[in-house]
Amino acid sequence: MIETLHTIAAFVVAIALLIAVHEFGHFIVARKLGIKVEKFSVGFGPALFSWRSRDQEVLYVIAAIPLGGYVKMLGENPDEQDEEAQQELSEEDKARAFDVQPPWKRACVAVAGPGFNFLFAIAAYMLVGWVGQSVLPPVVGHVAPASIAEQAGFVSGDKIITLNSDPVHSWQQMEEQLKGTVGKPLEVQVERGNGIGTLHLTVPVPQKDPLLTDVASEMGIDPGMQVLVAEVMADAPAGKSGLKPGDEILQVQDEAVASIGGFIRQVREYAGQPITLNVRRGKEVLNLAITPESDEKGRGRIGARMMAKPLFPLIVYRMGPIEGLKHGFIRTWEVTALTFQVLGKMLTSAISPKNLGGPIAIAQIAGKTAELGIMAFISFLALISVNLAVLNLLPVPVLDGGHLLYLSIEKVRGTPLSPKVMERTQMVGIVLIGALMIFAFYNDIARWLGG
Repeated sequence: MIETLHTIAAFVVAIALLIAVHEFGHFIVARKLGIKVEKFSVGFGPALFSWRSRDQEVLYVIAAIPLGGYVKMLGENPDEQDEEAQQELSEEDKARAFDVQPPWKRACVAVAGPGFNFLFAIAAYMLVGWVGQSVLPPVVGHVAPASIAEQAGFVSGDKIITLNSDPVHSWQQMEEQLKGTVGKPLEVQVERGNGIGTLHLTVPVPQKDPLLTDVASEMGIDPGMQVLVAEVMADAPAGKSGLKPGDEILQVQDEAVASIGGFIRQVREYAGQPITLNVRRGKEVLNLAITPESDEKGRGRIGARMMAKPLFPLIVYRMGPIEGLKHGFIRTWEVTALTFQVLGKMLTSAISPKNLGGPIAIAQIAGKTAELGIMAFISFLALISVNLAVLNLLPVPVLDGGHLLYLSIEKVRGTPLSPKVMERTQMVGIVLIGALMIFAFYNDIARWLGG
């Protein structure tokens, strides 16, 4: 229950903050360009708090439902204002209405929302770089027998220093660099003992898209994880076998266990068949006999929840002032490019749309990153902020990118599109966005039910 509340709280904070940043972009640019803003609301529904700006022009609102927000500008929806209300406006207000502004001003307001999300991400990544965060060191914990990595000369304990002369400071960063070298020759500089050596190999091409693949694992190396039992169901095979919380799983049928995913795959192969688990309990090493039960898909399961502990302790990686400054811009650009790349591959079916995550997935990740610490949560916020910016720039009616498309057409034609055309295309945009949200939510539910 507490974990669920923590996840919900992290999700609400993330969504409320990032949408507030987005809407503040629209708000501040509109104000700077002289457009009259009537209301700036963080959240929807009944107002919890409200106050007027110093010039009494803007009504600021903190609303009860923090999953959104909006900026209301004079003349933004002229069809909603009756003739009597328009006649009551002063000439000064009429000149400051949104709909009478030149296209370049309206374009600046439209692009300001995504722009502020990008600025937020840049600042967040800078902060993470300067303050530092706990990362998994780029140290090889396990080398798969007969793998490409073993043939290249990797051994357990190797610390990876560079990949093709590019420095490596964490396992995650190394994995990201490897995704860009798939199918290409790779020169790896490693620290082993008191010496430094160079290894050469060609990074294998995985069956799945590299963006969805652990490329290091495909090579045959992983950081090494202690797979521990977190919880045991008493009536399940795990409980009956004598497995206890805190036990470390060392082997399944004399095959070493290096990760939770690997352990699950090993157990799934033995549905209904007796196997031996080699476990460490305190200072003792025990052999436990267990017969995995079959699930509805015929896969073996033992009825235990596992957790992983890194073989090598996490390290705190901090950047200097200039390096952190560069990191903010470079990391934001990398995530932006990656987001466009993933969207493009989904559209061409190179990546299955089933990988699309919705609100449940975002909430789960928000909760997990918040548990890891404030810097991990800030990194997550930066990632979601970039995704929010990119999605809003897509040329879909009702999104900021759709408004930019309308303005581009208006600039070329010399006149805006008719209200009827605008209304119809916006309905199409609403249907598309609604369908996307339903599909993403369906993916979340399917993943949740599938465990």
